[in-house]
Amino acid sequence: MNHIRSLLTLACLAALTATAGAQGITDIMRTGPRVGPAPMPTQPRPQAAPVRRSAEYIVALVNSEPVTNNEVQSRMERLLRENPDAERIPRAELVRMVLERLINERAQLQMGKEYGVKVDEVAVDQAEQTVARQNQISVTELRRRVAAEGLSQDQFRRDLRDQLILTRLRDREIEAKIKISDTEVDQFIKEQRAGANAAFPPNVNMAQLIVLVPENASEADVAKLQQRAQALAQRARAGEDFTKLVQDNSDAPDRAGGGVLGVRSADRYPAIFVEATQSTPVGGIAGPIRSSAGFHVLKLLSKSQPGASDAVVTQTQVRHILLRNNDPKRTTAEAVAQLTEFKKRLVAGTADFAGLARDNSQDGTSKQGGDLGWSRPGMFVPEFEEAMNRLAPGEISDPVVSRFGVHLIQVQGRREAKLSQAEQREAVRAVMREKRVEQATETWAQEVRARAYVEYREAPQT
Repeated sequence: MNHIRSLLTLACLAALTATAGAQGITDIMRTGPRVGPAPMPTQPRPQAAPVRRSAEYIVALVNSEPVTNNEVQSRMERLLRENPDAERIPRAELVRMVLERLINERAQLQMGKEYGVKVDEVAVDQAEQTVARQNQISVTELRRRVAAEGLSQDQFRRDLRDQLILTRLRDREIEAKIKISDTEVDQFIKEQRAGANAAFPPNVNMAQLIVLVPENASEADVAKLQQRAQALAQRARAGEDFTKLVQDNSDAPDRAGGGVLGVRSADRYPAIFVEATQSTPVGGIAGPIRSSAGFHVLKLLSKSQPGASDAVVTQTQVRHILLRNNDPKRTTAEAVAQLTEFKKRLVAGTADFAGLARDNSQDGTSKQGGDLGWSRPGMFVPEFEEAMNRLAPGEISDPVVSRFGVHLIQVQGRREAKLSQAEQREAVRAVMREKRVEQATETWAQEVRARAYVEYREAPQT
């Protein structure tokens, strides 16, 4: 389905809790779907260097819209709190980089407003739930931690909304315009067979068992949890079924799926996961490794170069019902309510999924009862695929909001299969397209910045 390939990348919103160099914790320009732990605080963090408070004043104007000293201060504090390594950058340079990031974001947000890009409250709610889920905590706990970091709930939700607007704007301005020709795919495959594409990271699939470490846990409690994780890792290495170990012992809320994180480029996994499995053979166990969330035991399920002829992937048979969000007769909230009612009827056995899809779905799959067939990893964009991957066969998702509308998703089955020749080519095309999008995003951001009128006022004081 073409429209699914363009769905908003909501899963990447976990990057709001991580840093990207000196770009700040709200930079998701090129961040793909996070899997595993996003570094929300589960242990007391080292305190950032003291920041001198100063009066509020304007440091720059972006098309007559101000960027204030307090905004720079706030971004600096969050950056240093989340990424102590940023302290190695000279303070004046770091301030300059933060200010430029804020200017770039402001110019892009203004463009989004000009083009009528909007994000409703339901989408922000779902983004908040995604951040919480990917950090293995409840929304209530997420809000508590956000407040503990000195960020108000209103500001956090504004940040979420801004990042969603930026993502939708970039989808519109960049992703929809990137095309990869058959000739380019042929050349990539030719170079790959000649060993010339080693710079492209392999596609990896992992499963994880996580033992969460509560915030402010004592050293004794941490030691006990580590022992528990080590014992589970030993059982996995001894040959116990990893899926069952996860289902019976993992602290992850989506453990029913066996902890499978999904096939994606290795650079889309947390670096600690990639490093831990660097020398692990397929089928092998790594860990436990420690993150800010807890202890992780990992199983390497597959590893292959993009489009390799011997690649084995997990395929998912899936169907959905889509209610579009551009329907003047129905708001997003009303669509969510309607699909929630559909789910209740389906769970109760008083309705049939295919029948509901035929009668209600507003896309080209309605005649097929919403059937999307057997999908390979990466075929759907993150927020759809993340929801799909959390479902066991037969399960139905809660409503999933995207820029196109609201989806109800049901997984019908899963299987391990080799990619067909056509699928290999599409996997290569996806890798090339992603690389091209990254390059185009850099150019586009520079162009937006160049078109904006920027007036520097008094220098920031941090």
